[in-house]
Amino acid sequence: MSFDIVVVDDHRVVRDGIRAILARDPEFRVVGEADDGAEALHVCQETNPALVLMDISLPGVNGIEATVQLVRHFPNTKVVILSMYDDERSVMGAIRAGARGFVLKQASFGEVLNALRVVARGGTYLSSSISGRLVERLQRGSLDTVEKGPLDLLSPRELQVLRLVAEGKSSKEVATILKLEHSTIRSYRKTMMKKLGVSNLAGLIQIAVAAGVTTPTGTAKSST
Repeated sequence: MSFDIVVVDDHRVVRDGIRAILARDPEFRVVGEADDGAEALHVCQETNPALVLMDISLPGVNGIEATVQLVRHFPNTKVVILSMYDDERSVMGAIRAGARGFVLKQASFGEVLNALRVVARGGTYLSSSISGRLVERLQRGSLDTVEKGPLDLLSPRELQVLRLVAEGKSSKEVATILKLEHSTIRSYRKTMMKKLGVSNLAGLIQIAVAAGVTTPTGTAKSST
């Protein structure tokens, strides 16, 4: 028996590598790829896969937001998150979104394949370093007390806008990506600045980078 899988990552070289590894295993068949969350939803609608291997950091609709939509619209499709980050906020966000697995990008391909097998057969999988920390928190009775950060003040849509702005996109570019009005994006930026207590774009980007929403890849455009 083989399991159809869709691979979602915004880096083509990563998708190619994953596809090459999965091609060697008769248990899996890659039926589609996507480079962002919105495209992932479209591909899943066309292919109805058993599994989605989802990068957590995606432009536009990120992996957590896409997982929420996938679980809602495709209940028979199971999501395994692949992430560079093992912070509790990311892990708990993925679990609450409905992901059945969480694997670090630093993991071996053998572990990724094992996670996919476990989830495909109805189980759940967390990388060992993550599961160990969650068990410790559960034993201390503090699993539901993840420390809140400044970005908890933002709505999911505001987080989308912040991520794109921090990646260097202008307001016009963000509006095009999210299919919103230019004036709406300017309004989101002003609201985020007020919520986060900063007075300019640089302050927003600094908070985004510090919170791990994105990494500095260039100079953000100040166009309004």
